[in-house]
Amino acid sequence: MPKIFRTKQALRLAIALRKRNINLLTEHWDGYKHVDIYIPEIKLNIEVDGLQHYLNPTQILVDFKREHYSDQAGSSTLHIPNFLIVTHLNKIANAIARLVSDRLEQ
Repeated sequence: MPKIFRTKQALRLAIALRKRNINLLTEHWDGYKHVDIYIPEIKLNIEVDGLQHYLNPTQILVDFKREHYSDQAGSSTLHIPNFLIVTHLNKIANAIARLVSDRLEQ
């Protein structure tokens, strides 16, 4: 696991998911970009985003391009704002763990 995270919120979420026995990679290079958290078994990218991803038009366009690459590679992307990790970490981790379980059962 890389020791450097872009945000402490991404680190907190990765730890919470690992406690729920989710196999994941952090700061995963997908051939185009680094993904905060990647769950390979279900091809899920998780991006923990700061406010600029919602307020800066240039950043929004960059994110659209990144999403397009992920879609073409067969991966889905879940964006979670930093503030939600701060206020709802366990609920988010539980929901993601349930999603992983459900997808693996399909």
